[in-house]
Order: sequence, then C-alpha cells, then structure tokens
Amino acid sequence: MSEQQQSIPSQQQLAAIDLGSNSFHLVLARVANGEVQILEKRGEKVQLAEGLSARSGLTQEAQERALACLERFAQRIRGMDSANVSILGTNALRAAKNAAAFVEKAEAVLGYPVNIIAGREEARLIYLGAANTLADNGGNRLVVDIGGGSTEFIIGQGFEPIELESLHMGCVAFNDRFFSDGKLSDSAFRKAVNAARQEVTSISAQYKKRGWKTAIGCSGTIRAASRAIAEAGLGEDNITLPGLYRIRDLVLAQKTQAELNIPGVKADRIRVFPAGLAILIGLFEELGIERMVYSDGALREGALYELLGSDNAAADVRQRTISAMQARYMVDTEQANRVAASAERLLNQVKKSWGLEKKEYAHWLHWASQLFEAGLAISHTQFHKHGGYLIQHGDLLGFSRTSQQAIATLVRGHRRKFPLDELALLPKAQQEVLSQLLVIFRLAVTLHHSRGAHEVAEPAITADKKDMRLNFPAGWLEAHPMSILDFEAEQGFLRAAGYELAFA
Repeated sequence: MSEQQQSIPSQQQLAAIDLGSNSFHLVLARVANGEVQILEKRGEKVQLAEGLSARSGLTQEAQERALACLERFAQRIRGMDSANVSILGTNALRAAKNAAAFVEKAEAVLGYPVNIIAGREEARLIYLGAANTLADNGGNRLVVDIGGGSTEFIIGQGFEPIELESLHMGCVAFNDRFFSDGKLSDSAFRKAVNAARQEVTSISAQYKKRGWKTAIGCSGTIRAASRAIAEAGLGEDNITLPGLYRIRDLVLAQKTQAELNIPGVKADRIRVFPAGLAILIGLFEELGIERMVYSDGALREGALYELLGSDNAAADVRQRTISAMQARYMVDTEQANRVAASAERLLNQVKKSWGLEKKEYAHWLHWASQLFEAGLAISHTQFHKHGGYLIQHGDLLGFSRTSQQAIATLVRGHRRKFPLDELALLPKAQQEVLSQLLVIFRLAVTLHHSRGAHEVAEPAITADKKDMRLNFPAGWLEAHPMSILDFEAEQGFLRAAGYELAFA
C-alpha cells in the first residue's frame, strides 16, 4: 500500500456529492486495503440550471427541488467526519449570481461545506475518477464529460492530466437554447450540432496535435448514448459516429420531446437527451473521434480518490499550481517563505482563542503568503489589488472556489486600508474568520518589511476578541525604529476595522 493510500484508515467511509447542473449525485464508499469500494450510489434529476439566467440566477423552484434532494442525501452522510466528505458545485453554481445564498442554505441542510469548483478543476477531478476506474493501456487518453451546463475535455496519461478544458455547453443549456418549444426538427438539431462544433474549435487544434490512443466518455449523456447504441444492435461498449447518426435518426423520427421514446434512455433523461446527443455528435465530428468507450468514473469518483489521497496527492496538485504562479509572476519565494513562517507562528498562538483551529485556515494563510506579491508583476501601485484579482479569476487547480476566494481576499487585504467592503460581500460564516486571518497575515507581512535585511525577532501574541498585544524581546523595537513606524501605521489601519493593537 502506498503512503497516499494510508492517509485514511482501512474501512473508513467516504462520501462525495456532485451538485451538477442537471443531476445531483451521491456516492458512498469505504476504504478497504487501500482500495475504494463503492457502497451506494444515488442520483436525482434536479435540473438546477433550468431557467438559469444572468439576471435572475437560480429560480426559487430549482432551489426548492435542490434542497429537497439534499435533505434526502443528508440522511446518508449524517455523522461522518467532515474530512471524509466532499460536496462539489459545478457550472450552474459557478454561473448563478445568487449561488452564495443557495450554498448557505445547502450547507445548513447538509451540515457540511459546499465547495464550488472552477471548470478546469472539475475537469481534473473527472480525469482522476475515470483514470481510477479503467485499465491503463498506455498512451494518451481523451476523457469527455457532457454535463448539464458545461462539457469537460481532458487529455492525460496514466493518472496525470496533460490538457484540461471546460467549455460552456451542456445538455440543459442546449435544450433551453435549441429545443425549448418541445419540437424536434432536422434544422434545430443541426444548429445544435454546429454550435457544439463551433465551441470545440477553440481547443480542437491543440487536442488533435496532442493526440490520444483511446477516447473515454463519462456521465449521463454519454451513458445514455452508449446504451441506446447497444439497444439498437449497433455495438456493445462502442460509441461510434455511425451509431450516433442512427440514434439521431430515431430521435428526429418522433418530432416532439413529449412522444420521445428511445430504448436504453431512461425516462428522467429523455427530455435533455436530444441536446446532449447533438453535443456528442458535434464533438465527434470536430475532433475526429472514431470510437469512444463509456466509463462509470467521473467527478464524484474523482472526489473520492482525492479524499483518499488528500494529504498527499491534493497537496501536490496545489503546490504545483502555486509554484507555477510564482514562476509566472516572478514572486520572490524567499520573502514568501519568511512571511509564511511568521504567519504560521502567529496563528498557532491565537488559533484557540479566536477559534481558528481548522486545518484549512492554516492552508489559506500559507498559500496567500506564497502569492501575496504576485501583483508586483503588473505594477507596484496597488499591487495587492492586482494580486487579489489574479488569484480570484485564475484557474487554480486543486483549489475550490471557496479556498480561491479566501486566498484572494487575504492577498487583496494584506496592506493599506482594511478591506471591509470586500469582506461584507462574503458569506456571513466566512466574514469573521477571514477578518481574523487578515489581521494575522497583515502582522506577518509587516514584520518582514525589511525583506531579510536584518534578523526579525518573532513576537509573542495574545488576542482577546478584537484586542491584540505583541510582545517583542527587550530592546528589539528600540533597535529597529522603522519597525515601530510600520506597526504604528498598522495600528491605525486595524483600528479603523474595529481591532486594537498594542505592542511593546
């Protein structure tokens, strides 16, 4: 058994919930002798993205369906260790302007945090799920997952993804766009296929250049297409373009969604199946795929394997992401490490009194320390704002949107005016935590304004609600008058945010 597999004790249960744009899925598993054994799978067609608009966000009806589903799922995961539960939101929650309000309700129902992940992070986890459920025959593998609101494309080898992309097309979105009237016609179907092809052109050249030995499809649309082809006697375990064309003809022969009946396609998927089929045909045509096989492994299975190796594999992914950003933006890593070490020592002294004992809080401080000067690559003026923007809007593999937002907030607020307006926009549960972490982070940055020019004496810190005191070794402050000025300036910034800082 590898070190990665030993991170969770044998027989311990894991759970992953995928809050998809079309369906919600729950998978329960246990770890036995280093292997993930699936115990139970449940899925419900929630259609969270139905009626989703940039103006109104998730509809009240969609939210009610979703929360009712999550109440049922909550019964199955109640009492589990939160470190062994992964709940992931995808495209609908990425796009909805009212996602934060819904997530707050969902977390109250489930009793566990919900993490909204970026499209490329979704693609990475999908590949991890597929790679762990199929034999590795060597060479590159193309993995495709058509969801309700987005479609993910990955080329990888073994367990490592090489190319990752998430495109804005899915069976629910395409159904609303091309088949909203419930009618099925050759012209509407061809428009949907062409729209899918046009979307895929942005990646087709790079993906064809990279190449693949096998093509693998995941999730509901591709599973339904595979079963329909098999039911039609057009091949077991093989999805081909001629087979897809034959299923298309069966679909269009029926004229309306209300009368649609395709052997192999379940009743709860039939309404969005034409849209998903059009996307599948479009990507087959544009990428020149000859044959595809279906895999049961997808996002939720990837989330389970991520939990299994969370102390090693996931950390490695995050570190690679941070290192790549440091290189791209020419970050001074020595300064980053100095600040990270001080932030950790300060946190350890106050985490009990401030209730900051969750491991993820230490992680947020560490990653923010590694990237807090990334904005200098753009301009010294307002570089904290530039850095926060780069982190908030970048694709940070291995990080949930919650973590990414937290790190961006820390970087954005590490100097000058305390970012009260930005904090007020965050979910209420995060506001006090990030405010306290920001105080710690700002003090760590202030300690190292000299950038290693002289030895820094680490102070002892005590904290009681919003009152803090730093105690330096005798004589150190007097020997470093610039540091006194720095901490006096910080006193003013913190006082404006309601904190009182004393130092001696």
